[in-house]
Amino acid sequence: MRRWLASLLPDPDDAPPPIDDGPPADGRAVLRRTLRRHRRRLVASFALISTWQVCEALVPVAIGLIIDRAVATGDVTALVLSALGLMLLFATLSYSYRFGSRIAWVAMHTENHRIRTDVADHVLAPAGARTGVLPGEVLSIATADADVATTVVRHVAQACAGVCGLAVAVGLLVWIDPVLGLLVAVGTPLVLLVSRALAPGLTRRTAEAQGRIARASGLATDLVAGLRPLQGVGGQAAALRRYRTASADAARAGVATARSEGLLVGTTSGAAMLFLAVVTLVAGLRAAGGHLTIGELVMVVGLAQFLAEPLMMCAALVAAWAASSASAQRVADFLGTPRLECSGDHDAPADTALALDEVHHGPLRDLTLAVAPGELVGVVVDDPAVSRALLELLRAECEPEAGRVTLGGVPLHELTLDARHSHVLVAPHRVEVFEGSLAENIDPAAALAAARRDAVLAASAADDVVAISEAGLDTRVAAHGTSMSGGQQQRVALARALAADPPVLVLDEPTTAVDAVTEQRIGAGLASLRRDRSTLLLTTSPALLAAADRVLHLRGGRVVASGTHGELLAGTAYRETVLR
Repeated sequence: MRRWLASLLPDPDDAPPPIDDGPPADGRAVLRRTLRRHRRRLVASFALISTWQVCEALVPVAIGLIIDRAVATGDVTALVLSALGLMLLFATLSYSYRFGSRIAWVAMHTENHRIRTDVADHVLAPAGARTGVLPGEVLSIATADADVATTVVRHVAQACAGVCGLAVAVGLLVWIDPVLGLLVAVGTPLVLLVSRALAPGLTRRTAEAQGRIARASGLATDLVAGLRPLQGVGGQAAALRRYRTASADAARAGVATARSEGLLVGTTSGAAMLFLAVVTLVAGLRAAGGHLTIGELVMVVGLAQFLAEPLMMCAALVAAWAASSASAQRVADFLGTPRLECSGDHDAPADTALALDEVHHGPLRDLTLAVAPGELVGVVVDDPAVSRALLELLRAECEPEAGRVTLGGVPLHELTLDARHSHVLVAPHRVEVFEGSLAENIDPAAALAAARRDAVLAASAADDVVAISEAGLDTRVAAHGTSMSGGQQQRVALARALAADPPVLVLDEPTTAVDAVTEQRIGAGLASLRRDRSTLLLTTSPALLAAADRVLHLRGGRVVASGTHGELLAGTAYRETVLR
């Protein structure tokens, strides 16, 4: 028995199994997958909790039999044997509930962890995820929605056991008195139908509440992360008003959900109590008419009281299923979001020349651009939408509407993820600095030789950041780089990109928070360190553009001028763009 129960408990060394059938289509698919994953534990829990329910139903029957056959007759031997039997019955129901409930809780928490793992896997997949939700909202899905979505596991086992208990109770009532048995058999489904009728409203309100709570969580996370910039521009009051509005909406939705759940449980409880009162009244009338003995009356009244428990267990499943369906739908919607990057099955070519041939995509119009190995090309763009579209194509987030984006002649979106990630690195303008040491931020894998590391630090001007503290590269960095200035963060992020040393590096405005002198150092460092690699630099910084081998000026999504920075300064439009 102990070995069998131990086999149902999770092994701490077992990793959660991956999703092998793709993302669930909807909330129902999430719940079906949950029940399928834990069918073995659910069967065991159902068997044990059903044993508890049957024993609970047998308690009033056993007491009635003791009254009729031991107490009323004065048979001491029968009374002693009955007491021993009653003790055995209570021991059985106690241990069966304990272990059955434990197994159901294990299944629920195991699935809870697996859903969190699924959410994390979706976000951290190599191809990324185009979720469109705030980080705080992702956290809410992985915590609150995962918790609510898995409560159905425990309630399914209990409700199935409750149905078993109801069936046994009805059978016992038919055995005691067919009239009462028929009354219970007809009335019980009617009570459950009352619960079912109120479930859709609870599902709708739960979905709305979870969505508003997630939005409030997302706003709170953004507010905390952006507190310093908000203080700098005096936007705390506006941000606070926005969060208060979202928080109040979430609170109202939560109250509406609680009200709906209370209505469901209260209506079901009231209907069940009314029904049981009718059963008890009929039993009393039957006893007064001589159709029941005293012991049988005790049995009937006890069974009528017992019926309240399985009825409430079934009603709890209705409420839990409604709430779990809403949260499961949010989980399914999140896991069903598309990948951020496209990929194919081509390996990386030997030639690492990057080229855009007559690309038409969004604001880009017949854009032709090439970066040869060892070339540092600057791109000046006067429209942020053009920059975004160009970066999307270089990250292979989509295919161009027309034309081709190729690496060594192979379309970028047809390369495997590993091939593209190892050959093309697009460093975004928005800097991400992580909690840890400077060394861990610059060289996470600790793979750089000392000489190469020093060259990277010098080229990115991050050696100044290292030199500020006596701890050097062991200097601790706070989460999100809050212990560093914007310029320091940019230099650390640039050093991390240079340390990766990809054949093709794309940098988007890497020095907007850095002074002009430091920009000149970085420009010279890029030209020196990347002399054997391809580098595409989107910037309007004159210091960086001066270090480029070639500069392209884009206006209206097209290349309108090409040459060195010095040559292009003769043009009014270019000069106004880079010197404003």
